[in-house]
Amino acid sequence: MEPYEAIGNDGIQERLLEVQARIRAAVERAQRPPDSVALLAVSKTHGAEAVRAAYAAGQRAFGESYVQEAIEKIALLADLPDIEWHFIGRIQANKTRQIAARFDWVHGLSDSAHARRLSEQRPSNLPPLKVCIQVNVSGETSKGGVEPEAVAALIATCEALPGLVVRGLMTLPAPAEDEDAQRKPFRGLRLLRDRLATANRPLACLSMGMSDDLEAAILEGATLVRVGTAVFGPRPYNAG
Repeated sequence: MEPYEAIGNDGIQERLLEVQARIRAAVERAQRPPDSVALLAVSKTHGAEAVRAAYAAGQRAFGESYVQEAIEKIALLADLPDIEWHFIGRIQANKTRQIAARFDWVHGLSDSAHARRLSEQRPSNLPPLKVCIQVNVSGETSKGGVEPEAVAALIATCEALPGLVVRGLMTLPAPAEDEDAQRKPFRGLRLLRDRLATANRPLACLSMGMSDDLEAAILEGATLVRVGTAVFGPRPYNAG
Protein backbone atom coordinates (compact mmCIF):
# COMPACT_ATOMS: atom_id res chain seq x y z
CA MET A 1 0.00 0.00 0.00
CA GLU A 2 1.23 3.49 -0.77
CA PRO A 3 2.18 5.69 2.20
CA TYR A 4 -0.49 8.18 1.17
CA GLU A 5 -3.67 6.75 -0.24
CA ALA A 6 -6.02 9.02 -2.15
CA ILE A 7 -9.61 9.36 -1.03
CA GLY A 8 -11.23 8.20 -4.24
CA ASN A 9 -9.92 9.16 -7.67
CA ASP A 10 -13.18 9.04 -9.60
CA GLY A 11 -13.82 12.79 -9.41
CA ILE A 12 -10.36 14.00 -10.38
CA GLN A 13 -11.13 14.45 -14.07
CA GLU A 14 -14.25 16.49 -13.28
CA ARG A 15 -12.43 18.65 -10.72
CA LEU A 16 -9.55 19.16 -13.12
CA LEU A 17 -11.98 20.39 -15.77
CA GLU A 18 -13.55 22.76 -13.25
CA VAL A 19 -10.17 24.25 -12.33
CA GLN A 20 -9.25 24.62 -16.00
CA ALA A 21 -12.55 26.43 -16.56
CA ARG A 22 -11.75 28.80 -13.67
CA ILE A 23 -8.35 29.51 -15.19
CA ARG A 24 -9.83 30.19 -18.63
CA ALA A 25 -12.45 32.54 -17.16
CA ALA A 26 -9.83 34.50 -15.23
CA VAL A 27 -7.58 34.70 -18.28
CA GLU A 28 -10.47 36.06 -20.35
CA ARG A 29 -11.32 38.57 -17.63
CA ALA A 30 -7.70 39.71 -17.57
CA GLN A 31 -7.72 39.96 -21.39
CA ARG A 32 -4.68 37.75 -21.64
CA PRO A 33 -3.79 35.14 -24.31
CA PRO A 34 -5.70 31.85 -23.87
CA ASP A 35 -2.66 29.69 -23.08
CA SER A 36 -0.80 32.17 -20.88
CA VAL A 37 -1.39 30.36 -17.58
CA ALA A 38 -0.26 26.81 -16.76
CA LEU A 39 -1.66 24.59 -14.03
CA LEU A 40 0.61 22.86 -11.52
CA ALA A 41 -1.43 20.12 -9.84
CA VAL A 42 -0.21 19.89 -6.25
CA SER A 43 -0.23 16.17 -5.55
CA LYS A 44 1.52 16.14 -2.17
CA THR A 45 -0.07 13.68 0.29
CA HIS A 46 -2.12 12.12 -2.51
CA GLY A 47 -1.17 8.70 -3.84
CA ALA A 48 0.39 7.74 -7.13
CA GLU A 49 -2.97 6.54 -8.46
CA ALA A 50 -4.43 10.01 -7.98
CA VAL A 51 -1.56 11.43 -10.04
CA ARG A 52 -2.14 8.71 -12.63
CA ALA A 53 -5.82 9.69 -12.84
CA ALA A 54 -4.93 13.35 -13.36
CA TYR A 55 -2.32 12.38 -15.96
CA ALA A 56 -4.96 10.34 -17.81
CA ALA A 57 -7.11 13.47 -17.86
CA GLY A 58 -4.31 15.43 -19.56
CA GLN A 59 -2.40 16.98 -16.65
CA ARG A 60 1.39 16.76 -16.91
CA ALA A 61 2.95 18.99 -14.22
CA PHE A 62 2.75 17.92 -10.57
CA GLY A 63 3.96 19.57 -7.37
CA GLU A 64 5.40 17.79 -4.34
CA SER A 65 6.57 19.11 -0.96
CA TYR A 66 7.91 16.06 0.88
CA VAL A 67 11.05 14.53 -0.62
CA GLN A 68 10.70 10.93 0.53
CA GLU A 69 7.04 10.72 -0.45
CA ALA A 70 7.87 12.23 -3.82
CA ILE A 71 10.73 9.82 -4.51
CA GLU A 72 8.46 6.83 -3.93
CA LYS A 73 5.74 8.35 -6.09
CA ILE A 74 8.12 9.25 -8.92
CA ALA A 75 9.35 5.65 -8.98
CA LEU A 76 5.81 4.29 -9.12
CA LEU A 77 5.01 6.58 -12.06
CA ALA A 78 8.24 6.13 -14.03
CA ASP A 79 6.25 4.56 -16.86
CA LEU A 80 4.47 7.85 -17.67
CA PRO A 81 6.18 9.78 -20.47
CA ASP A 82 6.57 13.59 -20.32
CA ILE A 83 5.45 13.89 -16.70
CA GLU A 84 7.03 16.91 -14.99
CA TRP A 85 7.90 17.10 -11.29
CA HIS A 86 8.09 20.37 -9.37
CA PHE A 87 9.44 20.62 -5.83
CA ILE A 88 7.42 23.25 -3.96
CA GLY A 89 8.30 22.58 -0.32
CA ARG A 90 10.84 24.01 2.07
CA ILE A 91 14.34 23.01 0.98
CA GLN A 92 16.46 21.22 3.58
CA ALA A 93 20.21 21.00 3.09
CA ASN A 94 20.23 17.24 3.64
CA LYS A 95 17.65 16.76 0.87
CA THR A 96 19.23 18.83 -1.92
CA ARG A 97 20.93 15.87 -3.61
CA GLN A 98 17.62 14.03 -3.94
CA ILE A 99 15.83 17.16 -5.15
CA ALA A 100 18.55 17.89 -7.70
CA ALA A 101 18.43 14.35 -9.07
CA ARG A 102 14.70 13.82 -9.36
CA PHE A 103 12.91 17.09 -10.02
CA ASP A 104 12.58 19.29 -13.08
CA TRP A 105 11.68 22.49 -11.21
CA VAL A 106 12.18 24.00 -7.75
CA HIS A 107 9.75 26.74 -6.73
CA GLY A 108 10.98 27.72 -3.30
CA LEU A 109 14.65 28.68 -3.67
CA SER A 110 15.57 31.38 -1.17
CA ASP A 111 19.08 30.53 0.03
CA SER A 112 22.38 30.88 -1.82
CA ALA A 113 23.88 27.86 -0.04
CA HIS A 114 20.97 25.71 -1.21
CA ALA A 115 21.43 27.09 -4.72
CA ARG A 116 25.08 26.03 -4.76
CA ARG A 117 24.29 22.56 -3.44
CA LEU A 118 21.51 22.02 -5.99
CA SER A 119 23.79 23.08 -8.83
CA GLU A 120 26.72 20.93 -7.68
CA GLN A 121 24.46 17.91 -7.15
CA ARG A 122 22.52 18.19 -10.40
CA PRO A 123 23.44 15.09 -12.44
CA SER A 124 25.49 15.99 -15.51
CA ASN A 125 23.21 13.99 -17.80
CA LEU A 126 20.22 16.18 -16.92
CA PRO A 127 19.50 19.72 -18.12
CA PRO A 128 19.94 22.55 -15.61
CA LEU A 129 17.36 22.59 -12.84
CA LYS A 130 14.70 25.23 -13.45
CA VAL A 131 14.22 27.41 -10.38
CA CYS A 132 11.90 30.14 -9.17
CA ILE A 133 13.13 32.46 -6.44
CA GLN A 134 10.68 32.57 -3.53
CA VAL A 135 9.93 36.13 -2.45
CA ASN A 136 8.39 37.12 0.88
CA VAL A 137 6.21 39.91 -0.44
CA SER A 138 4.05 40.22 2.68
CA GLY A 139 6.89 40.51 5.20
CA GLU A 140 5.55 37.72 7.43
CA THR A 141 8.27 36.23 9.61
CA SER A 142 6.56 32.84 9.43
CA LYS A 143 6.77 32.73 5.64
CA GLY A 144 9.74 31.52 3.67
CA GLY A 145 11.38 33.51 0.92
CA VAL A 146 13.85 36.33 0.51
CA GLU A 147 12.99 39.96 0.99
CA PRO A 148 12.29 41.81 -2.27
CA GLU A 149 15.48 43.86 -2.02
CA ALA A 150 17.59 40.67 -1.81
CA VAL A 151 16.19 38.99 -4.92
CA ALA A 152 18.61 40.53 -7.41
CA ALA A 153 21.64 39.26 -5.48
CA LEU A 154 20.25 35.72 -5.27
CA ILE A 155 19.49 35.72 -8.99
CA ALA A 156 23.07 36.81 -9.68
CA THR A 157 24.36 33.93 -7.53
CA CYS A 158 22.19 31.44 -9.43
CA GLU A 159 23.26 32.76 -12.82
CA ALA A 160 26.86 31.87 -12.00
CA LEU A 161 25.90 28.24 -11.24
CA PRO A 162 25.91 25.88 -14.26
CA GLY A 163 23.38 23.45 -12.79
CA LEU A 164 20.62 26.03 -12.41
CA VAL A 165 18.58 28.30 -14.63
CA VAL A 166 16.37 30.98 -13.09
CA ARG A 167 12.97 30.91 -14.73
CA GLY A 168 11.07 33.36 -12.55
CA LEU A 169 9.69 34.30 -9.15
CA MET A 170 7.32 32.62 -6.70
CA THR A 171 5.35 33.80 -3.68
CA LEU A 172 3.03 32.40 -1.05
CA PRO A 173 1.24 35.38 0.52
CA ALA A 174 -0.95 35.43 3.59
CA PRO A 175 -4.61 34.48 3.01
CA ALA A 176 -6.94 37.40 2.31
CA GLU A 177 -10.72 37.60 2.30
CA ASP A 178 -11.51 39.79 -0.71
CA GLU A 179 -10.08 39.92 -4.18
CA ASP A 180 -8.56 43.39 -3.86
CA ALA A 181 -6.56 42.28 -0.83
CA GLN A 182 -5.57 39.06 -2.59
CA ARG A 183 -4.31 40.96 -5.62
CA LYS A 184 -1.98 43.32 -3.73
CA PRO A 185 0.92 40.88 -2.99
CA PHE A 186 0.63 39.32 -6.44
CA ARG A 187 0.89 42.78 -7.96
CA GLY A 188 3.99 43.38 -5.87
CA LEU A 189 5.65 40.26 -7.23
CA ARG A 190 4.80 41.17 -10.82
CA LEU A 191 6.20 44.69 -10.43
CA LEU A 192 9.37 43.27 -8.87
CA ARG A 193 9.73 40.89 -11.79
CA ASP A 194 9.25 43.74 -14.22
CA ARG A 195 12.06 45.70 -12.56
CA LEU A 196 14.48 42.76 -12.56
CA ALA A 197 13.73 41.20 -15.95
CA THR A 198 16.10 41.72 -18.86
CA ALA A 199 16.13 40.55 -22.46
CA ASN A 200 18.51 37.72 -21.55
CA ARG A 201 16.73 36.99 -18.27
CA PRO A 202 13.01 37.51 -18.81
CA LEU A 203 11.91 35.83 -15.55
CA ALA A 204 8.89 34.70 -17.50
CA CYS A 205 7.44 32.43 -14.80
CA LEU A 206 5.34 34.01 -12.07
CA SER A 207 4.42 31.08 -9.83
CA MET A 208 1.60 32.44 -7.67
CA GLY A 209 -1.98 31.65 -6.80
CA MET A 210 -3.62 28.55 -5.34
CA SER A 211 -7.10 27.04 -5.03
CA ASP A 212 -8.60 29.99 -3.13
CA ASP A 213 -6.99 32.90 -4.95
CA LEU A 214 -5.98 31.78 -8.42
CA GLU A 215 -8.28 34.34 -10.05
CA ALA A 216 -6.60 37.22 -8.23
CA ALA A 217 -3.17 35.88 -9.17
CA ILE A 218 -4.09 35.54 -12.83
CA LEU A 219 -5.44 39.08 -12.90
CA GLU A 220 -2.03 40.24 -11.69
CA GLY A 221 0.00 38.26 -14.20
CA ALA A 222 0.50 34.73 -12.84
CA THR A 223 1.81 32.35 -15.48
CA LEU A 224 1.56 29.25 -13.26
CA VAL A 225 -0.96 28.53 -10.51
CA ARG A 226 -0.38 25.81 -7.89
CA VAL A 227 -3.65 24.01 -7.16
CA GLY A 228 -4.07 20.97 -4.94
CA THR A 229 -7.37 20.70 -3.07
CA ALA A 230 -9.51 21.89 -5.98
CA VAL A 231 -8.03 19.13 -8.16
CA PHE A 232 -7.45 16.22 -5.78
CA GLY A 233 -9.93 16.99 -3.01
CA PRO A 234 -9.12 17.12 0.74
CA ARG A 235 -5.86 15.67 1.98
CA PRO A 236 -6.07 12.03 3.06
CA TYR A 237 -6.68 11.57 6.77
CA ASN A 238 -3.28 9.94 7.26
CA ALA A 239 -1.29 12.67 5.50
CA GLY A 240 0.05 14.09 8.73
